[in-house]
Amino acid sequence: MIHRTQPEPDEIDGNEMGFLDHLEEFRWRLIKILISVVILAMGSFIFSDRIIQWLLLPSRPLHTNMTIQVLKVQGLLMLKIWVACAAGVVLSVPVLGYQLWAFIAPGLYRHEKRLAPMIAGAVTLFFCIGALFAYFILIPFALAFLTGIGAAEIQRNISIDYYIRFVIQLVIAAGLVFQMPVLSFLLTRVGILTPAFMRRYWRHAIIVILIISAFITPPDPLSMILMAMPLLLLYEISYWISRLVYRRNRLGEEEPHAESGTANDT
Repeated sequence: MIHRTQPEPDEIDGNEMGFLDHLEEFRWRLIKILISVVILAMGSFIFSDRIIQWLLLPSRPLHTNMTIQVLKVQGLLMLKIWVACAAGVVLSVPVLGYQLWAFIAPGLYRHEKRLAPMIAGAVTLFFCIGALFAYFILIPFALAFLTGIGAAEIQRNISIDYYIRFVIQLVIAAGLVFQMPVLSFLLTRVGILTPAFMRRYWRHAIIVILIISAFITPPDPLSMILMAMPLLLLYEISYWISRLVYRRNRLGEEEPHAESGTANDT
C-alpha cells in the first residue's frame, strides 16, 4: 500500500470545521442537489414525449412480435411524470458531482484539486459509453431474445410502464458499472488499491463481474455474457491504469527522500 506524504502547511486550504458544521454543510448541499433534481425534472416534463419516443426506439424492430400498450387510464400521465423524474436525476449528476466535490475539497491537497476536471470528464465519458452500449447493443439483444421465447401463438403484449423502466434501469446500471477505470484510478491514487492486488485476485474479479452482470441484466445467460465481456475488458484497462498511477506514486515518494538525502550530504 502506498502511504501518502505529509502535506506542506500551504497545501491544504480552508479552515478547520467541527463535526456539526460538517453536518450542516452536508445538509445544505443535499438540499441544493434536490432543488436541482426538481427543477430539471420539471423542465424534462416538457420534453417527456420525446424522451419516451427515444426510449421506444430499441423496440421498433420487434413490432411484429411485441406490442407495447397502456393498461391504465392514467398510465401515460404517470409514465410522463416518472420519466421526467428519472431524467431530472440523470441530468443532475454533474450537480451531484460538484456538490460532493465541494464538500470534500477543503480536505484535499492542492495538486489533488487540479484533478477535478479530469475526473469529472472521465466519469461523464465512461457513463456515456456504458449507456450507449446498453441502448444500442444490450437492450435490443435482450428484447429480441426474451420476446422470441415461447410459442408463436402467444401474444407479446407488454405494459409501457414495465418497458420504460426496463430500458432506463439497464441504461443507468450500465453507465454506473462502466466507472470501473475511474474507480481504479481513485483507489490507487489514495493507496487503497495496487496493481499487484488486481492481478493476484483476477479470478475472483471474474466471478464478481459475472454476478454483477447477472444482477443488472435480464434473467438470461446470453445477456449476462454480453454484459460481462466489456466489463472484463474494462477490468484489464483498470489494471493498467492502476499500474501507471502506482508507478507515479512511487516516483513521487522517492523524490522527497532523494532531496532529503542530498540535503544531509551537504
